[in-house]
Parts: sequence; C-alpha cells; structure tokens
Amino acid sequence: MVILITGATGFIGRRLTAALRARGHRVITVGRRATDGDSIAADYTRDLEPSTWAGRLAGVDAVVNAVGIIREHGNQTFENIHVRAPQALFAACAEAGVEKVVQISALGADRGSTGYFTSKHAADQYLASLPLRWTIVQPSLVFGAGGASATLFTLLASLPIIPLPGGGHQQVQPIHVDDAIAAIEKIIETSEMERRRVALVGPEPIAFKDFLQRLRARLQSSRARFVNIPAGMMYLSASVAEHLPGSLLDRETLSMLNAGNTAPPDDTQRLLGHPPRATEQLIGDEQRAAMLIAAQLAWLLPLLRYSIALVWIWTGIVSLGLYPIQDSYDLLARVGIGGALAPVMLYGAAVLDLLVGVGTLVLRQRRWLWLLQLAVIGGYTLIITFKLPEFWLHPYGPLSKNLVMLAAIYLLYTLEARRWNTSS
Repeated sequence: MVILITGATGFIGRRLTAALRARGHRVITVGRRATDGDSIAADYTRDLEPSTWAGRLAGVDAVVNAVGIIREHGNQTFENIHVRAPQALFAACAEAGVEKVVQISALGADRGSTGYFTSKHAADQYLASLPLRWTIVQPSLVFGAGGASATLFTLLASLPIIPLPGGGHQQVQPIHVDDAIAAIEKIIETSEMERRRVALVGPEPIAFKDFLQRLRARLQSSRARFVNIPAGMMYLSASVAEHLPGSLLDRETLSMLNAGNTAPPDDTQRLLGHPPRATEQLIGDEQRAAMLIAAQLAWLLPLLRYSIALVWIWTGIVSLGLYPIQDSYDLLARVGIGGALAPVMLYGAAVLDLLVGVGTLVLRQRRWLWLLQLAVIGGYTLIITFKLPEFWLHPYGPLSKNLVMLAAIYLLYTLEARRWNTSS
C-alpha cells in the first residue's frame, strides 16, 4: 500500500511510519520540512483548503492523520491544527478517491470538555460525514519512552513527594505505544473497524494515584510519599506552570486528567489478538534505568536552574544597597576601580546580575546566557584571585563556591545544548 501520514515526526507518527515501512508499505510522510523523495513539507496553519492537499494524494491508498498539539502557541491553534487542516485533508481524500482514512483522535473527544477534545471531536464528526472508508482511533493515555505522557508521569512518580490533584482518584487506562501502533497497523491493513470509532486502551482502568505508585515501583524508586493538592490550588498551579518554558503541566492536561480516560478494552484486544500490556509492563527492563534518570533530570535540572537564577537575582539586590555601599567601594578600590567609575561598575554589575537572573528564569533559549554566566563568574574569580586572594581563605568560602556554580552552569549548558541539537 501507499500510505500518507501527517504528523509523521510526532510521537505516534514516527513509530507508525517505521512500523509500516518494516512491513513493506511505501509511506509518504508529511511534516514541517521535506527530507527525501517520500516526504512532503506542509504547514498546518496555512494548508487549510482541499485544493492544497489534492496534489499530494496522487496514487495514495490510505491516509493517516496523526497531527496534534497539546498546547496552543501563536497561529498553531487547535482550530487550525485539529480542525481546519484535517477537514481540508479529509475533503481532498474524498475527492481523490482515497480508499481509507484513519484519524488519530483521543479518548474523551466525544465529551468535548476541553479545547483539545472539542477540536478533535469537530474533525472526527466531519470525517464521519464523508463517503469514505474511515476509522476514528481514540487512544487513551499513550505511554512510551520519549512521549509527553510518559515524561510527565514518570517525572511525577520519581519526585520525593508526589502531588496528587484532588486526591488522585481520577481514572486512567494507559496503553503502551507499541500496542497502539500494532492496533493501528491492523486497522490500516484490514477492513476491520471501518466506519466506527475505536478506543485504544490498556486492560483495565486504574486510579491515578495507583498508576503513579506502580510506575514508581517499576522504576525501582523508594516507596512513594503523596500529598493531596486541592483542586483549586492545582488549577492555579497549572495556570502558572503553562507559562514556564518547558513545562509539561497546563490547564488543558489537568482538565483532561480530571475528565477521566477509560473505555472497555474489547476493541483493543480484538485488534491485537491478545490483551494489551498491563501497567506493570509499560516500562521494559531495558528501559528502566534510562527512564528513571530521565525522569529525575526532568525536575532536577529546572530546580538547579531556578536556584542559579535566585543566586544572580539576590546578588544583584544585595549589591544595590543591602550590603554597605562604602564597603563595596572599598573592595572596588582594592582592585583598581575608583572615582567616578566605581558607582558605574557597582550598579552596572548589580543590574547585570538581575538581568541574568531574570533571563535564566524566562528565556526559552539559554545557551548564550550560560556562556555569559561562565564568562562573568570566571572573570570575577580570576580578578579576585589576583587582587583579593585572602577570599580563598575565608571560612565561609565565598570564592570557592564559584567552582560549584561554574560546574552547575556548565552542566546545564551541556545538557540544554544537546537537547536543542536533538530537536532541531
């Protein structure tokens, strides 16, 4: 078969593409950029008319729409990405005579309780109205290494104290990504489950608290300690967290969790030919160590970043007047800075410290900022070493602590640079 997959660089799309090619199908991928002869560049914020998609469907037997976003950003809105672009694609499929269309939706979309669900449901309804052989796949929480859900929930499971929204009574029914991919393959290759919605879920519902407890046990961490967070406080926290760079928590994900995410596993088992993986099997033995480290780094690195930002901000505040100004001028004089230049250097350095601290908190791309911090702290350390060497012998270690700061900043620079290179 010739199969066109949109969202082919995403968590599900990438794995589905590899699986179908391994089974001998020709897969044409649609993403932000074309990388080879079997890939097409598309912009889901602008390709909103059937005519835009018509030429891309020549010779295509089946189409899988795996495009999705979990959070809106700029013109990447739910309306564009989940509704208008897919509707244009589906209409073009009907006109081009594509044999089969598979829409990757979401379990809970029929209830439409969030912007994510509502937009997915709108595209589902439009597809169901067309004269096509269609299947609307509604996966529950899809769990697998590198996925947003696995990243968030393993992060929570690895915390020393795990916050539970509303007591953790919400019901989830996670399905392993390999089971989801195998089920979708079966839908594409056979006539099963046509013109219907198919829930892809794990074997049984489980309370969110128990889910995190089992994940923690599988990661071989110590016994979990939970703290219940009232719903109002959790919603407020999510409202703040969604504005933080790299945050995995927002009001949409919290609302979807509270809405519940369960269904009978009959369709999933029928497609697989066996029961889907249980919660205890979501993390394989070969993945356990790597996923534990990744989960711990996911909260330890931000904690380290916030700590470094606080050091810069507090240093700037202290330099602006909490520390006696005359004493600061005396120290500057000992390194050769005096007269009219002294206040310029003192207050200029204080403002720089404040800006660096704030930038460390709010900037999304910080590689250059880490280099600036390394240069500034390294410069301070060298100057003080030659001009004020007695600070190396100070009992509180004001200068030796710079070595820890330099190591921590270089660690963040290295890991963030690697992450940026991987994603670009």
